[in-house]
Order: sequence, then structure tokens, then C-alpha cells
Amino acid sequence: MSIAIALPEGMRTRNRPTLPEALLRAGSPRESSNPYHNALEQLDIAAQYLELDPGMHEILKHPQRELTVHFPVKREDGSTQVFTGYRVQHNIARGPSKGGIRYSPLTDIDEVRALAMWMTWKCAIVNIPFGGAKGGVVCDPKTLSNSELERLTRRYASEISIVIGPTSDIPAPDMGTNAQTMAWIMDTYSMTQGHTVPAVVTGKPVAVGGSEGRNDATGRGIVFITREAIRESGLDLRGLRVAIQGFGNVGGVAARLFAEAGAKVVAVSDANGGLYNADGLDIAALRDCTNRDGTLTTHGGGDTIGTRELLELDVDVLVPAATENQITAENADRIKAPIIIEGANGPTTPAADRMLHERGVFLVPDVLANAGGVVVSYFEWVQDLQFFFWQEEEVNAKMEAIMVRAYRDVRTMAKRENVDMRLAAHLIGVKRVADASTLRGIYP
Repeated sequence: MSIAIALPEGMRTRNRPTLPEALLRAGSPRESSNPYHNALEQLDIAAQYLELDPGMHEILKHPQRELTVHFPVKREDGSTQVFTGYRVQHNIARGPSKGGIRYSPLTDIDEVRALAMWMTWKCAIVNIPFGGAKGGVVCDPKTLSNSELERLTRRYASEISIVIGPTSDIPAPDMGTNAQTMAWIMDTYSMTQGHTVPAVVTGKPVAVGGSEGRNDATGRGIVFITREAIRESGLDLRGLRVAIQGFGNVGGVAARLFAEAGAKVVAVSDANGGLYNADGLDIAALRDCTNRDGTLTTHGGGDTIGTRELLELDVDVLVPAATENQITAENADRIKAPIIIEGANGPTTPAADRMLHERGVFLVPDVLANAGGVVVSYFEWVQDLQFFFWQEEEVNAKMEAIMVRAYRDVRTMAKRENVDMRLAAHLIGVKRVADASTLRGIYP
């Protein structure tokens, strides 16, 4: 799988805009809590720098398909509640669309649009043959019984079955969903086909076609990317002081793997609050606590801190792995960590991005840093299609090779063009998608 990072033909000889000029042409970064507005602003900056054809820019600004569904679910008390769900396919120029499904009371169509767009760039940056998609259901999974969750999932899967499929759009877990959720979706879709279709989703349990290594993939990818990023500073994972906002499928796994690699995880947080211990936290004990109590805050192994306070700690590496819009223009000047590795999607607003860049903070963006999950989802999809499965060591090695190569390509672009890592990543990702779209042309 070759990765070309060449800029558009003749770009080096044209009087292309510098980063500040590109920002000015795209408009000064606005502080917005709307993730879709932020995703569009990031695209605008990359499009200006690439001198992207205006027509192509317009195409990439809009999702190709959007499906909104309203569906009833029987509750345990016998009542019926109508839920709202979404599935957005941003772009399929490079292959079937790919993206997770989140269950959250805060999700809306603009969040799903943004996540789908970021998935498009993410798949292109690591050069796997997918476009970007995302799904969501407006609900709080913590308030639903297991039976209610199953009924909700199966009805939502039925509603979106008109757009998903193993060669069209392949969902995966995200916030509020897990391997069991994917098993229900796979089974529901398979019932409509009359035979088992394991490749319709990824992130499934291994027993029903899931891949070894998938559960840890996003967190493991973050550790690989961190290792690459700190080398330029002469640092090593052993003894590295790390703070992680978020202790779920991404942050919790990353914390465990950092600790196993010898790093000192000094702070972690979940939705209820955080803990800090300058000597390092006992991550294994915190994971046991979370599994037992549903939160890490009941553990007594550190000082209680707020989730926003964690972001401002004096550490070597900060990993925001919770939700969008955590680092903003309001707190960017108080961030002390010299290196930020984005585990969540969209944790930094464009305005904060620029402030951090001007202060010399080295930030590895979400579309690169957290791509380990979709890389191993790609492996799972390939294995399902072939009905031939790999060992975990092989999965991890293949994922590491792709993540390291993608990091080095983005870093090379950043140095060569004297831009930050986010813009460098978008220059690669947006150009690959634009090139594929141009080659395919406009139908009819």
C-alpha cells in the first residue's frame, strides 16, 4: 500500500499562500461549539492552501447522503418511546463509507456530519480504501436496560439497513456503543439477508467475526503515535508524564498501555471527575474501580480534580480523549503540556488550534492520532470478507506499520510546508479525496 504525499502539480512553483495567509483567506478562526462548523473551517483552510478547485471544495463541504429516522421502542414499563437516529455518509469516492455509531443524549445531525467528514479525511490520511460515515442515536444508554438497548439497536439497525452494507457502508462502535451493540446490528442485518453477513459491521466480538486486537486498537494507536511524536524531543515512553481526559474505550485503554510501557500516568478523568497523583496512578486499580462502580472517582488513589482542570496540568503529554470542544479559546493559553495527542474527535476548536500553534505546542490531530481503530476495523472487514482470520500479534504489527508510516508522512509534509500537523494531515487527506473524486468525475 503506497502512500503518495505529493502536492498538486506545480504547487511548489506557484505563489501559494503561507499558513497565516491561508487562515486569513479562509477567515479568522471562529470560536464555535458546533463541530460541523469547525470541520468546515478546517476544510476551508486546507482548500485555500491547496488552491483547491472551487467546485471540488463545494462538493467536499457537503455530505453525500443523510438519513434521519424516528422509531419506537418498547420500554420495560410497557410504555413506548420514540427515538431519533442518524446515519450520514460524507464521501465514498475512495471506497465504501466507514464510521462508528454513538449513543448520546447530546448528539445531533451537525455532530454526526462533522464526525463523518473527519472520518473521510482519517481514512485517506492512513490510506485505507474507505470513505467517511457516522451514525448516532439521541439517547442516554446509561438509563436503558440491556433489553431496551437491544430493542433500540435492532430497530435502529432496521431503519438504517437501507444505506448500510458490507460493500456500501460499514458501521463500528463509538461513544456509548460496544462490541455487543455491533453483534446485534450484524444479526439484525443478517436476518434481512437470509444469511450471516459478518462484514456489515466491525468492532464485533471475536466469536462472531470480530478481529483480535480491535478493542485496544484506538488506544494502542495513540501510544504508537505518542512514541513517534516524543522522539524529536529526546523523550522516551518510560517515565513520560501523561494526563488523559476520558477513561472509556479510548482513554482507558491508552492509559493501560502507557502504564505498561513505563509511562507515568499522573491524571485521568471520566464524565464524573478526575484524579491526580504526581507519582503516577494505579491504572489497573482504576479500571477495576470503573468496572465495579461505573466511575473512577470512587477510587482513593489520588487527589480529586475537575475534567477541565486536568487539561491544564503541567505534564509532558496531554491526551484529550473525551468529547469535542474541550480545548477552546477560553483555556488554550493555560495549557501547559508541550505535546497534545488528540484521542477524541474534535477536542480542539480552530481558534484554540491557532493559539496553541502560535505558542509552539506540538499537537497531533485526531484524524491521525486516533486512526488506529479504523485501521484495525479495515483489517476486520478484510478478514470477514475472506473468512480468514489473523492472530493479534499480526494485527498489531500491521496496524503499527500503517500508523507509523502515516505519522511520518504527515510530519514530512508539516516540515516541508512549514505548517502545523493538523493542516499537514488535511493537505494529505483532502488532496487524496479530491484526486479520487476528480478521477471518477461527476455522474452522469
